[in-house]
Amino acid sequence: MPEVISIQQRSAESQLAPGEQLLAYGIVVPVKSAEGIKIKHGKVGGMLGDHLMHRYGAQSGDAQSIAAAMPPTTGALLMRVTDQRVGLVRHMDGTPVWEIPRTWASHVERRPRLQLMARFRLHYADGSWLAFLTARRRTIEAFATALNNNG
Repeated sequence: MPEVISIQQRSAESQLAPGEQLLAYGIVVPVKSAEGIKIKHGKVGGMLGDHLMHRYGAQSGDAQSIAAAMPPTTGALLMRVTDQRVGLVRHMDGTPVWEIPRTWASHVERRPRLQLMARFRLHYADGSWLAFLTARRRTIEAFATALNNNG
């Protein structure tokens, strides 16, 4: 019986170079485009929560940093880590949104959860970082295993 491959796995494996190995993948939401972070004060609290998260917890680094180079996005994306690159692709068809050489990624730092979403920072070689949300802690653990062994 043929192996069943999920849409996510197919998207993560899309457009890999010959010999490139997929190490980890998972659905993420970049914090700088996330919406609906609630503070227990109704709609105004939700808007305030979104503003605070985007302003203070989404990224670090100056305008020329690796983190600042990520284009504006909306919604969930598929992050993939290979032996050659780290990137964000559309989770339904694998269309690349943003990719960097694997050596530019430094490590993953797990952050405190926000309600239902697990949070992590992806640190880059220049000291900048981007924050992401994901539904599963094991997604963060898979990224950490793939990236933190970079040396």
